[in-house]
Amino acid sequence: MPTPTAVRASAVQGTVAKGYEGVREAFEDTLAEERAGHSAQLAAYVHGEQVVDLWGGPGIEGDSLTGVFSSTKGAAHLVVALLVQEGVLDLDREVRHYWPEFAAAGKEHVTLRDLLAHRAGVIGAEDGFTLEELADDRAIARKLAAQRPYWRPGTAFGYHAYVIGALTGEVVRRATGRSVQELYEERIRAPYGLDFYMVLPEEHEHRFLTTQPMDPTPAQKHALTENAPGPHSLTGVAFNLHHAVPTVLEELPNHRVIRAGGPASVGGTASARGLAGMYAAAISGLGGKEALLTPATAAEFAQIHSSGHDLVAGAFGAFGLGFGNMSAGKFPFLGARAFGHGGAAGSQAFADPSTGLAFGYNRRRFAFREDNDAQVTRLAKTLHEAATR
Repeated sequence: MPTPTAVRASAVQGTVAKGYEGVREAFEDTLAEERAGHSAQLAAYVHGEQVVDLWGGPGIEGDSLTGVFSSTKGAAHLVVALLVQEGVLDLDREVRHYWPEFAAAGKEHVTLRDLLAHRAGVIGAEDGFTLEELADDRAIARKLAAQRPYWRPGTAFGYHAYVIGALTGEVVRRATGRSVQELYEERIRAPYGLDFYMVLPEEHEHRFLTTQPMDPTPAQKHALTENAPGPHSLTGVAFNLHHAVPTVLEELPNHRVIRAGGPASVGGTASARGLAGMYAAAISGLGGKEALLTPATAAEFAQIHSSGHDLVAGAFGAFGLGFGNMSAGKFPFLGARAFGHGGAAGSQAFADPSTGLAFGYNRRRFAFREDNDAQVTRLAKTLHEAATR
């Protein structure tokens, strides 16, 4: 009989650079802790050089793609950061300057900065969205232009879960005549060869793995039931639970209409290589190409604009502009300017300019949040220690 260590090691494939052996061991531990059927990927770059490329579990390869839910917001807002850096967009201009229809119902003074910091209060539509509308950022934007905010803009913040990419994307479209998806493909994904798609082409469908439903323990199922939001609460509205056909979050990327539409809030598909590679391209450059962002732009978008009680999440949150501030959240060992975004199933990606670390983690089965957070924190901390040793 093989030893447990041999069994665990055989489940992990891929490579790590010298000095990162502990990352492989930590990744093996996370696979061993999960229930049968779990599969995941982990990738990392330091100063643009790949140091970790691992995957393990049934059915997954290093180049497999899964739905990454809100990690998509990082791709969308990297486009916005580029446009701000180039002077095409002004963070302190009112959104109505670009998109006049948005000025309705008390939103006339909302700035692009407010929008990116989740302070606009436009978290959903009164009657919700159909699946087809959620797949179409233009349809979301049209509905929300007339929507009254759920709190007075600027007085609080709350996670605009399904709509922030459509709102900021409409600003991009009005300013440039191009969609955020088109600009991401042309300026970021294709030039840097990233395995992170906002819109998944049909020729890559064979690499896509459906998101598996959560497999909670009895205690986890009890916790989920006890903490379930009401459909008409702020959380319910933000996650479209009040619609006549409530959205089942974990099923979203399994619909081809979502993968083909590529909604900028939740529609992306990626491997861990793609997640980490995008953030490496942002701060360090990749494959001989220069960094997408200047240090000043990266610092502005990582700077905390909203922190404290998130009205939608019902917990502490810390947002920069379009990205989460990683150091103020679950990764306090990272630099103060670390920025990134995670996704509902358990994906996580970030850049830490202070160390040059770019991190990408992806998993197939929808995660129980608390357990996944603990695992990803351990992986990120192990990587950070190796990168700074």
